[in-house]
Amino acid sequence: MPVLKDKVAVITGGSRGLGLGIAEAFAREGAAVVIASRSRKSVDAAVQSIQGKGHRATGLPCDVGDLAQVEALAAHAVATFGRLDIWVNNAGLSAPYGPTAHLPSSEFQATINTNIIGVYNGSVTAIRHFVPQRSGKLINLLGRGDNQPVPFQNAYASSKTWVRSFTAALAKEYADSGVGIYAFNPGLVTTEMLSQVAAVQGYESRLAPLKNVVSILGNPPEVPAERALWIASSATDGRTGLNVQVITPTFLLSRGLRAAWRWITRRQEPEMPLNVETVKPVM
Repeated sequence: MPVLKDKVAVITGGSRGLGLGIAEAFAREGAAVVIASRSRKSVDAAVQSIQGKGHRATGLPCDVGDLAQVEALAAHAVATFGRLDIWVNNAGLSAPYGPTAHLPSSEFQATINTNIIGVYNGSVTAIRHFVPQRSGKLINLLGRGDNQPVPFQNAYASSKTWVRSFTAALAKEYADSGVGIYAFNPGLVTTEMLSQVAAVQGYESRLAPLKNVVSILGNPPEVPAERALWIASSATDGRTGLNVQVITPTFLLSRGLRAAWRWITRRQEPEMPLNVETVKPVM
């Protein structure tokens, strides 16, 4: 039997990349999926793709930084499919690479608005639906910097530190509610968020090593999507507060051995294309 049979799942940032991979995995395993993204065109394309495979899907354009729009997304899920069981706060934004004070303030604030305010909005909206029914699973996405400072990526990294702490606190606050609350770090995912990046003028060259790191540690969206599916399934029932990582010591060892073998056999890792947009510094 499909592991998410008859469940209804909302995925923010679900029209492409990891979010779409999660939506596809959930739909394949029986869930009705509700896809959110800022773009109506991309939402419609993702919904049509999933429906074309015989699965249930709908979607709505949504700016996760706007609580009213997030609440409307939840209402749409309930109106369309009759219930709400899973909420994945996947929508994320990264500011240009560079020193914090050199970044345009609008870039920093946009990252915070999506990665912090968006996660807050999605979390409280989901919990307000889940607590009365004494069931539901909330999955908040972490990322690089969730456990340590990352210079030159301060907006994104600091936001993920906040998400980790916020999610852990929510899990303790609602420990006896019947609601499962989880943090999930998908590791390096080979999507446009990694291949299409921006950097403050003069700092572009510092991103060059990213291609090699991703070639060794990166995964296509399908890999972390399967891990998200496991979190959303009954396997995590009664285990609220889990912090799930794709990059584990075992994973690092296996990738290190693979890289060493490729070096010995003179086989190169496939290299991710990297396009860097230059942003003018403000100082």
